[in-house]
Amino acid sequence: MKIKEMKKILILIIAICFGGMLKAQQLPQITQYMINNYAINPAVSGMYDYYQVKTTIRNQWVGIIDGAPRTTMMSIYGSKSKNVGIGALLFNDENGHETRTGGSTSYTYSFPMTRAIKLSFALSAGFTQWRICKECLVVEDTEDPLVKGRNVVSTVPDATFGFNMYGDKWYIGAAIPHLLNAKLDFVPETWSAGVESEGSSARHIYMLGAYKLDLNSSWSIEPSVLFKTVEAAPSQTDFGIKTMYNDLLWFGMGYRNNGEMTALLGYAFQDRYIIGYSYDISSPDMSVLPGASHEFMIGIRFVAADESEIMR
Repeated sequence: MKIKEMKKILILIIAICFGGMLKAQQLPQITQYMINNYAINPAVSGMYDYYQVKTTIRNQWVGIIDGAPRTTMMSIYGSKSKNVGIGALLFNDENGHETRTGGSTSYTYSFPMTRAIKLSFALSAGFTQWRICKECLVVEDTEDPLVKGRNVVSTVPDATFGFNMYGDKWYIGAAIPHLLNAKLDFVPETWSAGVESEGSSARHIYMLGAYKLDLNSSWSIEPSVLFKTVEAAPSQTDFGIKTMYNDLLWFGMGYRNNGEMTALLGYAFQDRYIIGYSYDISSPDMSVLPGASHEFMIGIRFVAADESEIMR
């Protein structure tokens, strides 16, 4: 193979795989993690004796750059019986020329450790599809055969293991998304014989905990922390505190160790419907990508409902 052709292939491989090598960016980020906690750890489904549906829409760095990250996520979870919880998650995460779409279902088993403490273990299984849009790539030579043709798509199996320990007012647990560490092949054999390009769905570790403290009969506060880490990338810690009034109205703020600040507001009515909004402010140190991120959340609680009622 000619050196010139090899250079072209290597440049394209780097362009396609660079997003996959940024392992901290492989999974969608959400600010209202304490409300849609199933998106972080499937084992939390064992805490609830009812089903609920949560939808999250996140627009990051709005109005700053074209192709800014945009995430849409929907989860449904709850207890099927006293010891068994089930759930499902769908998401679509767009970031420039790269799109990730995934889905999974989970099974959770819970049992009491003491009279006041329970423990849940969960395993979810599904898929993740990675897609590179060739038409979205900015290239110098539009006639280069390597950037022509169909979009690049790689679909791999996925799994998450999680556990969660909880009481009446608190919970703490951990999850390992991308448990299978599946290989991603982005270069079809028709492009160049003998050229290989493999990334991987990097194994992450999430730790999530929260504690609800009642101040009086009407007001309560709930501090929370989310720790995220992945091999060969900086760890991130989210600290949050949420103030609630009669479990109907809440507002709060948060801080990430990268310097970002967050604010959130939400309301629940008829003990069933939930709406939430959060606003992220980038750190002044991130002057290359200034601006804000907006996140909207809508939820429905099927309180005291069984499986036949939720499907009506």
